[in-house]
Amino acid sequence: MKKKKNRKSKTKFKNLSQSVLNVLKQDPNKNFNYKQVCGKLSITDSSGRNQVIKKLHQLKAKGKIEEVDRGKFKIIKAIDYYTGTIDISSRGTGYVITNELQEDIMVPKRSVGQALHGDEVEVYVYHRRRGQQPEGEITKVIKRNKTEFVGEIEVLEKFAFVKVTDPKITTDFFIPGRQINGAKDGQVVLVEFVEWNDKQDSPNGRVKEILGDPGEHDTEIHAILAQYGLPYEFPERVEEFTQKLDKTISEKEISKRRDMRDTLTYTIDPADAKDFDDALSFKKLENGRYEIGIHIADVSHYVQPDTPLDEEAYERATSVYLVDRVVPMLPEVLSNGVCSLNPHEDKLCFSAVFEMDEKCKVHKEWFGRTVIHSDQRFAYEEAQHIIETQEGIIPEEISLSRKRTTIKPEIVEATLKLDELAKKMRSQRMRDGALSFDKTEVKFTLNENAEPTGVYFKTSKDANKLIEEFMLLANRKVAAFIGKQSPKKTFVYRIHDEPNDEKLSALAKVVTKFGHRLDLRDRKTVTKSLNKLLKDVQGNKEQNMVDTLAIRTMSKAEYSTQNIGHYGLAFDYYSHFTSPIRRYPDVMVHRLLQHYLDGGKSRSEEEYEEKCHHSTNMEILATKAERDSIKYMQIKFMKDHADEDFLGVISGVTDWGIYVEIISNKCEGMVRLGDLDDDSYEYVEEDFAVVGRRTKNTYTLGDEVYVRVKNADLVKKHLDFWMVGKPD
Repeated sequence: MKKKKNRKSKTKFKNLSQSVLNVLKQDPNKNFNYKQVCGKLSITDSSGRNQVIKKLHQLKAKGKIEEVDRGKFKIIKAIDYYTGTIDISSRGTGYVITNELQEDIMVPKRSVGQALHGDEVEVYVYHRRRGQQPEGEITKVIKRNKTEFVGEIEVLEKFAFVKVTDPKITTDFFIPGRQINGAKDGQVVLVEFVEWNDKQDSPNGRVKEILGDPGEHDTEIHAILAQYGLPYEFPERVEEFTQKLDKTISEKEISKRRDMRDTLTYTIDPADAKDFDDALSFKKLENGRYEIGIHIADVSHYVQPDTPLDEEAYERATSVYLVDRVVPMLPEVLSNGVCSLNPHEDKLCFSAVFEMDEKCKVHKEWFGRTVIHSDQRFAYEEAQHIIETQEGIIPEEISLSRKRTTIKPEIVEATLKLDELAKKMRSQRMRDGALSFDKTEVKFTLNENAEPTGVYFKTSKDANKLIEEFMLLANRKVAAFIGKQSPKKTFVYRIHDEPNDEKLSALAKVVTKFGHRLDLRDRKTVTKSLNKLLKDVQGNKEQNMVDTLAIRTMSKAEYSTQNIGHYGLAFDYYSHFTSPIRRYPDVMVHRLLQHYLDGGKSRSEEEYEEKCHHSTNMEILATKAERDSIKYMQIKFMKDHADEDFLGVISGVTDWGIYVEIISNKCEGMVRLGDLDDDSYEYVEEDFAVVGRRTKNTYTLGDEVYVRVKNADLVKKHLDFWMVGKPD
């Protein structure tokens, strides 16, 4: 018995400082002795009590608590406590971002406690010397960022562990036997956070869903969605509600709308598009001007507030575009059917109609509900052919029907005029200070099993830019129409702040390596030199790297009721009006616009700001999922070409490795410095390079090198390369 007692007496309590502080902070006006603290922490043995006594005196010595009476302690309410969001690196170091401090608070791995990446936390900041980065420790988790995680399960006899896929989650999950729920060793699962006791190294979890075997296509795609809490099926009640909707267009409904079915109208979309949420109409007027309509699917007619359909659409907030599928915001019967502006069908729309002259000046504008009839569906390639040839004969190789097709002369004439006007509007935007980001999109050719058989790049041509300019016009004019009204009315804006000065300076330093320069004197020179940079790098080896770095200097666009304008587009007013099938903010804009057209009073700003915040967050998650799916498919492609040498460009240099982006397919992987066997290399930060100590051989940002696949990890979505060498 004595031996057992001695063994027990050596129990060490994890995060005891934090636990003691939490007890005192729960009641900051009360004095606590060691017995009361032990009672709160369920510590009953003498060793534990002694550790608490010792810890109380240590915390007193550090100035975190005070001894107000002999043996009685109280928390010091100091300005050294802050709340914020913790960002945890893959190495376990945390950085807390707060509103109160300009700098992030660095939290060493040992002081992160029970915080997980993205959690809202309380952090205690140690006293520091002037000029040093603030350093602290997590004292409390206020709110969990997420409670569901994806990982691989290791099943033992009576319990299991789940190692989370996300490298920023540096702890595993302990799963009691009763919570394994049928998962088999090695499977990919969705684990739910249950609790994290102070005495445990790992949080307790339960297996909520078995996603499948690692490396299998559907498993990995579902794992990507699950990691970001994105659904891949609609609840039954939503599907049932949608099926019961009245999808007919009655004469009574048409009578409430502007009837534009006789006006020439058509759509231009990707060849593989399933939903068409925008159309253009064109009419020459007797006064020599043009009536141009931007017609948007009237989703708000079918998606009514306070219905299961609206609740689900709001929760999703956006469609998610993965490499092999779309996870839509709305059920297919709406997104691909009733709301989609299919050719040769009457459709309900919300429209912006403008009377414009040859110089693109808008003389009249009208906003409201319409009924339209699309005369033609174009793929971008078909519209591009008309623009390039000035003719209406579409060859079979690019025709949607796969037959040689003749387009009506009036549609050809309309397309050429709309292209001419779009180019004038784009030129004016550039003169006004808009930024010209034409980043290359990576696309895959997939076989029937969703295996990548090829990689190609999608670039924006005149037909894409034609549609873009008229959508920008509608978005800008709708926002200005409401934004300029007095008294102020609550509205949903798409805002974009000015770029970060520090990031711009860092970009300027990098591009000098390639013979480019940025002029950072003022907003106008920044925009002008950025556009020149983006144009100058086109077709060069450094293009994708510079494009990526330039985008990273930018603030993130977001939704808000507080309009600050859109820096990137150089618009004082901007909103999202044109894609309600795939974006919930556009549905909100339609509802608010109609409400104000009907003479309604301003809506609750607080309510809509919360909805804007949610929509922004969901857009960020969807973007991350889309990037992960591209990364997964790239790695899958590279795994099938592991025996080939690829020419790439060094896209990043660190003290642990060299990042290389392959020119032919934009796949990025890492060559570990330890794998460079011709020398011992060290990182020279100011030169963006690693240099061999003996040979002085140098690998610098932007260098071209040949690499070969060392390891392609589909689960971690990580590529390791061997360095083959530099081109001769």
